[in-house]
Amino acid sequence: MEIDCKRLKEIVENTRHPDSSSGNGYRKATVFLLLTNIPAPYILFILKADNEGYPWRNQMALPGGHIDPSDGSPLDAAFRELAEELNIQRNQVRAIGSIGHFQTINERDIEVFLGYLKDEGEIRYDPLEIARIVRIPLADLMKIHLENQYDKGFPGWDALLYPYEDVVVWGATARIIQYVLDLMKPALIAR
Repeated sequence: MEIDCKRLKEIVENTRHPDSSSGNGYRKATVFLLLTNIPAPYILFILKADNEGYPWRNQMALPGGHIDPSDGSPLDAAFRELAEELNIQRNQVRAIGSIGHFQTINERDIEVFLGYLKDEGEIRYDPLEIARIVRIPLADLMKIHLENQYDKGFPGWDALLYPYEDVVVWGATARIIQYVLDLMKPALIAR
């Protein structure tokens, strides 16, 4: 499986994505959904650390965080968070664009940016915040997506699960993955 990068960019630019209207009053946040084609397409996730009292402990997530008043834009915040969390710099990523807003049960409105990781370089993270980096092949996510017929509707939060090896993507992150997999289908090329 490969990603037709040009086609994906066209899809992102010509699709009306979920907006933030249902998240009015929610705290604004942003994340990067990073793809790569090397050696095969995967999505880069983080596993949050096992910290007592931390609401996202042991959860799979996309790198990102809250938007600071000093950030010029949500995209600037996404790049800042990427550098702070994983040491991935702006010049290592080709941003494709926003794929919309997703709300969490913790009253966060997350704007998701899609991008290609051009050069992974040295990823460094704070083990007090992040337990590890998890790279999930796009083919594995798509297989789960189609086998569970997630492309046919919107299962509840408790039913939308993307298990991979010893982790499970669930909650708002799973909803984002469900959306992006449906969005990407026309840009995927079978090998």
